Amino acid sequence: MCGIVGAVAQRNITPLLVEGLKRLEYRGYDSCGVALHVNGQLKRSRSTSRVAELETQLDAAKLSGFTGIAHTRWATHGAPVSHNAHPHFSPSDTNARIALVHNGIIENHEELRDELSALGYIFDSQTDTEVIAHLIDHMYTGDLFDTVQQAVKRLNGAFAIAVFCRDEPHRVIGARQGSPLIVGVGRGENFLASDAMALAGTTDQIMYLEEGDVVDLQLQRCWIVDVDGKAAQREVKTVHVHTGAAELGPYRHYMQKEIFEQPRAIGDTLEGVTGIMPELFGDKAHDIFKQIDSVLILACGTSSYAGMTAKYWIESVAKIPVSVEIASEYRYRDSVPHPKTLVIAISQSGETADTLAALKHARNQGMLHTLTICNVATSAMVRECELSYITRAGVEVGVASTKAFTTQLAALFLLTLTLAQVKDHLSAVQEAAHLKAMRHLPVAITAVLALEPQIIAWSEEFSRKENALFLGRGMHYPIALEGALKLKEISYIHAEAYPAGELKHGPLALVTNEMPVVTIAPNDALIEKLKSNMQEVRARGGQLYVFADADSHIKSSEGVHVIRLPEHYGLLSPILHVVSLQLLAYHSALARGTDVDKPRNLAKSVTVE
Repeated sequence: MCGIVGAVAQRNITPLLVEGLKRLEYRGYDSCGVALHVNGQLKRSRSTSRVAELETQLDAAKLSGFTGIAHTRWATHGAPVSHNAHPHFSPSDTNARIALVHNGIIENHEELRDELSALGYIFDSQTDTEVIAHLIDHMYTGDLFDTVQQAVKRLNGAFAIAVFCRDEPHRVIGARQGSPLIVGVGRGENFLASDAMALAGTTDQIMYLEEGDVVDLQLQRCWIVDVDGKAAQREVKTVHVHTGAAELGPYRHYMQKEIFEQPRAIGDTLEGVTGIMPELFGDKAHDIFKQIDSVLILACGTSSYAGMTAKYWIESVAKIPVSVEIASEYRYRDSVPHPKTLVIAISQSGETADTLAALKHARNQGMLHTLTICNVATSAMVRECELSYITRAGVEVGVASTKAFTTQLAALFLLTLTLAQVKDHLSAVQEAAHLKAMRHLPVAITAVLALEPQIIAWSEEFSRKENALFLGRGMHYPIALEGALKLKEISYIHAEAYPAGELKHGPLALVTNEMPVVTIAPNDALIEKLKSNMQEVRARGGQLYVFADADSHIKSSEGVHVIRLPEHYGLLSPILHVVSLQLLAYHSALARGTDVDKPRNLAKSVTVE
């Protein structure tokens, strides 16, 4: 989603701002811009192309300055055109006093726009962001820090902003409410960003602003007030961001690189796990796990499919009932809270707006036992929850999640075993067997990756299709959903997933010779029923593309194309099968020539509702 970088320094910060934007490109964007304080005036450059084009514009204009802000925008209010790109100025481009960038959504922007228009302000964009810039200009009293504190009280919604003023050089003000914003602390210089990644190589001293905070950045100090306007201290943490993780290396796309990083990512996620113990999830975990008698999983998109898979695991192994809720829906319906529920929030970034809001809603309903499965140890979700397990997928640049998903599954399976142990449903022999299987996962995934040439051959056929059907049964149904999502995200082929047993209840009407049907066929208790479902497809002329285990006795024949995974992996089989589906989606998109890492209309981290 949108990205913010800001700085006050005694050196030219233009290269720093541009580099920060480049580091945030993985989040997805459709325009970008930089604003600088230049010889007593505000200057800006904006582009609806990539950051590299913006950099060329800045070089051509020879724009440099000591105070400035920068932004990558993913369009919400207003199309992705130049006049809607950030930064926004007020009152006008030629006489600008206020420059501002904004992540989030202002819900009362129409009301404020009408008010400010009546006062004579001219709006050059369709964005809600320009409303904030004009509001701050209208309320400006000569002290930007005080003005911003008053202005944000009039804003409804979720936002992070960075703003500076023509009349106050070497000063940038930031504010956050429901959208992440951090402070980077330097020597004689200070920085703002929406993500620590943006400041990699500039500073590793990071402060995380809390809800309602407003920060005053100057050369020699950072002054923070909380939501009540009282002085607040925020701990400075040393955060090491490994920039090398974002280098492409020999791969054609980041998605391909990240698919092939999964053996390492899962190995890292499980590193140090020598036995099943509640303390892996936090010091209070044992007592909390003893108390709970149900689980509520909150997540969006790919993370919700990880939660759906975990439901099968937890109910089967730990014997605890599980509900999985789409976070964006959960807080808007009447639900029945239960205080002995463990609420699990799953998110790659830990900043997903809908999941954070659903988590807070669950807590407000009296469900206080919370745990997050997350890839970012310093994220808002980790700070909000009692317990956490940090996956160690590393930086994931491709918008379509791959290694973040499989590491979530690995963490959730570990949680399953831990809950089973605490509830006395896991013997020592079972624990040893499961741990052995988990340690073997990196090797098993490597064997699946070796199937890439066979999957490439399939992708040539898939690339000519416009529709596809994915089938799975039991705990592989969520994996079918994830496979369909991956294909439509990056190849733009319409794909849907169903439990295979539902074929005759409607989807079978779609099956023709032009409809490829991808089938996940592990050699489990449902294999014979799945074979019957496959016959239903063949009887209607459908083309089956089957990912089968080595011992599932499914043979290739006319209309039945089979790729055999090296081994059946029991409860952990979903982790292996999804890797093959990731490769199918990637190579189908490659054959169609789409922008694999930055699919249209999508963003990496969804930090607005």
